[in-house]
Amino acid sequence: MAAKPDQPKPDPSTEHDYDADPAFALHRGGKLEVRSTVPVRDRDDLSLAYTPGVARVCTAIAEDPDLVNDYTWVSNVVAVVTDGTAVLGLGDIGPAAAMPVMEGKALLFKQFGGVDSVPICLDCTDADDLVETVIRLAPSFGGINLEDISAPRCFEVEDRLRAALDIPVFHDDQHGTAIVVLAALRNAARLTGKPLAKMRAVVAGAGASGVAVSRILLEAGIGDIAVSDSKGLIFDGRDGLNPIKQMLARDTNRAGLKGSTEDALVDADVFIGLSGGTIREDCVDAMADDAIVFALSNPDPEIQPEVARRHARVVATGRSDFPNQINNVLAFPGVFRGALDVRAHTITEGMKLAAATALADVVGDEVSEDYVIPSPFDERVAPAVTKAVAAQAREEGVARR
Repeated sequence: MAAKPDQPKPDPSTEHDYDADPAFALHRGGKLEVRSTVPVRDRDDLSLAYTPGVARVCTAIAEDPDLVNDYTWVSNVVAVVTDGTAVLGLGDIGPAAAMPVMEGKALLFKQFGGVDSVPICLDCTDADDLVETVIRLAPSFGGINLEDISAPRCFEVEDRLRAALDIPVFHDDQHGTAIVVLAALRNAARLTGKPLAKMRAVVAGAGASGVAVSRILLEAGIGDIAVSDSKGLIFDGRDGLNPIKQMLARDTNRAGLKGSTEDALVDADVFIGLSGGTIREDCVDAMADDAIVFALSNPDPEIQPEVARRHARVVATGRSDFPNQINNVLAFPGVFRGALDVRAHTITEGMKLAAATALADVVGDEVSEDYVIPSPFDERVAPAVTKAVAAQAREEGVARR
């Protein structure tokens, strides 16, 4: 259709040549496809893969629903679910714009854990709608990986789905981050000679990852944690705390610290940044000897690693261009592979702790200031995490085989 006289024609010189950007070129057409696992070469194959042979399998599953795990893909497939409200560091960009990330997550599930997964971007943000929709989708999957759902709704959505479903539900922004942080901190603690029980940590950020990191460190026996949000340190009795932060206030900050993140860093052993903010060099200098700094905000760490290293013994970031990358891909493929292998009906705190220990153990005697966490491309990672998670699930009685 010709352009209307009063409408200027597009200027080709202003159009984006997206495919000149290698990231766009790689994404053209998407990063996933569905492939069959059985051949359909002739009429006999067709009659087995589809009608009439498929009817026998359907009838058997109707009589014994557990057979769906043996005779369909359900037991090896995960739904990667988002509402697009907290995508990477981009924020609330909506379900359509979230799809490249969900495709990427599915790609990593397959690449590193041999787990098939389906990206699902939901056009709803109400917690009730999210929970109801996932429950309705759940019969098609062996596990649910929640992704990029903003806090505090993400806590409620995960808790309600865990209660309603008998398959693993795992919010990776919370627990994947927490597992990898704990693994790296265990090895950093080995270098400094300080046990976790003697350490005081400061966690900047009380969103999904900040809360989960704090929780897993408490489970692992950290000496004390002070957690801060945009209004300063969280402490019991502080006004305006939501229920999640109220619970965190009761369980952390035994020293009763008030004020800012910077105030809490004086003589602290560990800083973990998950806030997108910044900290000054003098604040790291004020930390205890052999300090540990995990500046995990992306793309810009809370403090540049080369600056933090002037004062800290171990520095980690969320970036791949510096040593010690805290990357969730070190955790979630193996966690789900292990849970699916034993058909666990949930993922417990013990399974997460086991994953962190297994991940830390991959580093072993090679531990150094620049190597407290393995590379995502270390082929030992996923098998080690898988084995530990499966064994812990059996020990806790949540495995079904």
